Amino acid sequence: MATFKIEGGHKLKGEIIPQGAKNEALQVLCAVLLTPEIVTIQNIPNIRDVNKLIDILKKLGVKTHKIALNTYTFQADAIDLDYISSDAFKNEGGGLRGSIMIVGPLLTRYGKAYIPKPGGDKIGRRRLDTHFDGFVKLGAKFRYNEAESFYGVESKMLRGTDLLLDEASVTGTANIIMAAVLAKGITNIYNAACEPYIQQLCKMLVRMGAKIEGIGSNKLKIIGVKTLSGCTHTILPDMIEIGSWIGMAAMTKSALTIKNVSWENLGLIPRVFEKLGIKLKKVGDDIFIPAQNHYRIQNDIDGSILTIADAPWPGFTPDLLSIVLVIATQAEGSVLIHQKMFESRLFFVDKLIDMGAKVILCDPHRATVIGMNHKSNLKATTMSSPDIRAGIALLIAALSADGTSTIHNIEQIDRGYEAIDERLRAIGAKITRIDSI
Repeated sequence: MATFKIEGGHKLKGEIIPQGAKNEALQVLCAVLLTPEIVTIQNIPNIRDVNKLIDILKKLGVKTHKIALNTYTFQADAIDLDYISSDAFKNEGGGLRGSIMIVGPLLTRYGKAYIPKPGGDKIGRRRLDTHFDGFVKLGAKFRYNEAESFYGVESKMLRGTDLLLDEASVTGTANIIMAAVLAKGITNIYNAACEPYIQQLCKMLVRMGAKIEGIGSNKLKIIGVKTLSGCTHTILPDMIEIGSWIGMAAMTKSALTIKNVSWENLGLIPRVFEKLGIKLKKVGDDIFIPAQNHYRIQNDIDGSILTIADAPWPGFTPDLLSIVLVIATQAEGSVLIHQKMFESRLFFVDKLIDMGAKVILCDPHRATVIGMNHKSNLKATTMSSPDIRAGIALLIAALSADGTSTIHNIEQIDRGYEAIDERLRAIGAKITRIDSI
């Protein structure tokens, strides 16, 4: 288990190029299973979760070649279906939540797919019902081995149908889309997730020959085709990482430029940070955050306390609530953070309280933050990263704190952030990685 040592209180300065989007990468990598032809994917982030999925694809028989920095080719022309029934896959697939999205492509192209109960962040219950309900309605037979927590779906032919998803699940929508593109007939998906990463998946599939209408909306029409071809696809910059860099600039009172952020795909993210009093400037496709010694939370127009809550796109992403909560600890004013989707995601606030933050955990889903307006800095402490987003939030807190903090279990941060310590050192942070012996 590796550790970060962070000497807080140092200002950052310079430019950051955001990594490719983790959540998009996990989707489009699974889509390579839909064709025997070569698929080239650019801007793949070099992070643990993505590398685990690439390793799973290799063991499935996908020919994988790294042709440039963050660019790979994939060819799924000789898939080994025995692997998905193996003990090795039960172990490896169970360690990565994104592995669930190989099910749709394998089911629609090969007629069967199996998956162990996926792992991932321990942020609360993360149901898979939406995925398997969709597969069943497309004509698959579902089975579940409770003793091994092993799921399976099989079908000689999937057939298009009308699907009303019980929740706008991003991974569920992606999985069902990939299953439907090779199904016979027309599939209509209502209450579909419509995040930019889902839009990117759909655009990639269209370039491969899929017929998809309604991209960007919550109602998709998919006309099944017999085969798909190869293509070249470029992954968007990671909006969650962009929000994380904004948080680092605000908490350390630093000036930073975040390059090539794809403004049109950021949705409400800039507006939410502006509600916290953080100044952002749009410079071409870059974000410039000027150094601020003070930022004030905006109350609602009737004077009531600001509430920031997550919601399906185009609402505010739940992955940034941890960062918003940390930023609020040094703002002027108070804010209610309402995490609706996951009941364990706010439990990391006890570590912030240990650092001197004024946070009241109202219940598993809500926390009230009383900002200290930089009049009382956070204090360094020793802590452990419970998940990706809480981990980066604690790292942001440590960068602003008085003294030297220690963060254990940083493998969680590495799952979602590429070479974060190296990139921080390049802009002035004092951070050291200590690998376990």
